[in-house]
Amino acid sequence: MRHVVLNALWLDPAASGGPETYLRGLAPALAEAHPRTRFTVVTTPSGARALRDDGWEPRLAVRALPCEDGQRLRRQVAEQLVLPALARRLGADVLHSTASVAPIRVPGVAHVITLHDVTFFRRRTFGAVTTFGMRQVVARAARHADGLITAAAAARDEICSELGLRPSAFAIVPHGADPPAEVAPAPEHEIRARYALDGARVVVCVAAKRPHKNQEVLVRAMALLDDDVVLVLAGHPEPYDAHLREVAATLGVDARIRFTDYVPPRDLEGLWRVAGCAAFPTLGEGFGIPLVEAMIRGVGVAASDIPVLREVGGDVPRYFDPHAPIAAADAIRATLADADAGEPGPARAARFTWAAAADGTWEAYERACTSR
Repeated sequence: MRHVVLNALWLDPAASGGPETYLRGLAPALAEAHPRTRFTVVTTPSGARALRDDGWEPRLAVRALPCEDGQRLRRQVAEQLVLPALARRLGADVLHSTASVAPIRVPGVAHVITLHDVTFFRRRTFGAVTTFGMRQVVARAARHADGLITAAAAARDEICSELGLRPSAFAIVPHGADPPAEVAPAPEHEIRARYALDGARVVVCVAAKRPHKNQEVLVRAMALLDDDVVLVLAGHPEPYDAHLREVAATLGVDARIRFTDYVPPRDLEGLWRVAGCAAFPTLGEGFGIPLVEAMIRGVGVAASDIPVLREVGGDVPRYFDPHAPIAAADAIRATLADADAGEPGPARAARFTWAAAADGTWEAYERACTSR
C-alpha cells in the first residue's frame, strides 16, 4: 500500500474530545508500523497548525482545506467534493474518514470509515436540523464505504440497530491509550494549589461537557458525599456547562466542584496522580478512552453500567446506574475508601495499545482494497 489519506476535517484542537485522541494515537502508530507507506492527514487550518506545531511533519504530511469544523457549508463542500478529488489526485490507495461523518461516495479510492458511536442520534446534543443532516450523511456514507471500523462490539451493535447496517461489515478495533510516562506530571503541591484541592479527596471526570456525558449525575451525587470530596470536571465547555453550574449552585455544592474546562497534558497527568477516583457517568460511548487512561494509571474507577464500558473495563470499575445519583455516590464513596481499587487497572488496560489498533486498522484497509 503506497498512500493512505486520513480525513480529519472535523478537527478543532482541544475541543474535539475522543476523536482527536483517536487521531493522535492511531496516526503515528500507523506511520511507525508502515514506514514505506505515505500518510497524509487532511484537516482544518487550525488542525493543521496544531499538528505541525506538534511535529507531525515530515513523517505524516499535513494538508489543510479551507474550512473549520463549525463552518457547516464549507465543510460539506470540502468533505463531499474536494476531499475525494484530492485523494484521487494524490493517488491514494485508501481514504480513512476517522470520525463518523464522511464523504458519501469516493470514486476510485477504497474508503474506510471509523464509526465511533450513534450517541448524537439517540440523545440530543446538537440542534434538530444539524442532527438530521449528520444522520443522513453518516448513514449514506457508511452504506457506500468499502470498510467500517468501530472500537467495541457493543458500539457496533448500537450502530447497526440505529442505522440499519450489517454487523459483518464492521471490523472491531479497540482504541489504545498513551502510557503515562510520555508527559511529566505537574507536582502534586502545584496541582492542589492551582485547582484549590488542598486537603480534598479528589474525584476526576474527563469528558466534554455534553448532555450524553451525563456529568449532572455526579453533581447531584456530590450532595450525598462528605464535604472533603471535591469533583474536578475536566473537559471542553459546551452549553450543558451552564446547566451543570446551575444545578451545582441550587444544591449548594458549587464550592466543591472545579469546572476546569480544557486541562493541559501536564496538569491532567498531575490530576490523575492526586485522584482517588475517576468517574465516568456517560449515557452512551463508542469506547471510553478516558476509562482506559484511568486504568493504565492505576486510578480507581466508578463508571456507568452500560454495555460498552463493561466490555472495556471488565471487572475493574465499580459500576452504577447512570440515572441514579445515590448509586453514583455509593460507587464513588466505595472507590475512595478502597486503597487497592486501582490495582487491577494496569493489567486490564495493557490489552489496549495504539500499536494493536494500528494493526487492526491496517487489516481493515487491506480488506477494503481487496473488496473493491
